[in-house]
Amino acid sequence: MSETQDDARAWGEFWKANAGGDSTGCLPERWAAIEAAQRAAWRGFAAQLGDGARLLDLATGDGRVLRWLREERSDLDLSGIDRAPELPPAPEGTATRGGVAMEDLTFEADSFDAVTSQFGFEYGDTAAVAGEIARVLAPGGRVGLMVHRGDGPILEHNRARQAAIGWAIEEKAVPATAIRALTDPRGGVDAAAQVAAAFAMLGERAHGRSTPAWEIPEAVRRTVLMGAERGADAAAITATIEAIAAQADNELGRIASLARACERADARGAIEAAFAAHGLAPGETVPVAEPSGRVLADFLTFS
Repeated sequence: MSETQDDARAWGEFWKANAGGDSTGCLPERWAAIEAAQRAAWRGFAAQLGDGARLLDLATGDGRVLRWLREERSDLDLSGIDRAPELPPAPEGTATRGGVAMEDLTFEADSFDAVTSQFGFEYGDTAAVAGEIARVLAPGGRVGLMVHRGDGPILEHNRARQAAIGWAIEEKAVPATAIRALTDPRGGVDAAAQVAAAFAMLGERAHGRSTPAWEIPEAVRRTVLMGAERGADAAAITATIEAIAAQADNELGRIASLARACERADARGAIEAAFAAHGLAPGETVPVAEPSGRVLADFLTFS
């Protein structure tokens, strides 16, 4: 399976599981401050668009960029696409479509006055996506891309989560060990809960509380005890524990996808060359920073 297919699977499962559209994906929990910085960048971009401009958002996910843009400019004609086949409902006044790859857009040439993407462009084949953006962009159109940085806090935050998940799932095999304790004739509910509790204590010592190293074994412990209280048999409890493990594996996939995206985004020369090949020149690169001043992303424009 290719890296692009791996990315599509990880994020497709993520958006399917988060149909409510309120998840922050790979972003840290200090989302409010990060969102304010992102919205400020898009506010400036929206101010440069003409009346009733047709805009396409790539890798739109839950459509949050479309929602922000609509709040700034209700006159814009806003659409979004995403490779994931199932997406949350589109924000009011916008239209989104799943199952569409950035590298193969299902639109006629010159269909849009602006093309945007937030933490999406760099998850694709950037040269191919640049070509498709240029194809669907009308003469005089503008491109706005918010891209990751490999030295930013988003990847740093997720590297820490990756280590904590790896500790619980790979190094200690918490779900598998708890299932063995649950199903062993000499074990059972109490044994499985005790095993999970011990791992939660070790995980907190190794990585801290409220990290996956604690959260995963604690979720397993509660699953065992609550399942037993509700009369669930070992098979049903096992299925829930396996679902916890699958969710953790999916997050590992998204983090690996993020790391690859950061590498592509940091290859700034290659991105600029890809757009230049289609006659689009770069504008100013604007850093997007947290209130602390630490840069979390770059805002790129082409026209």
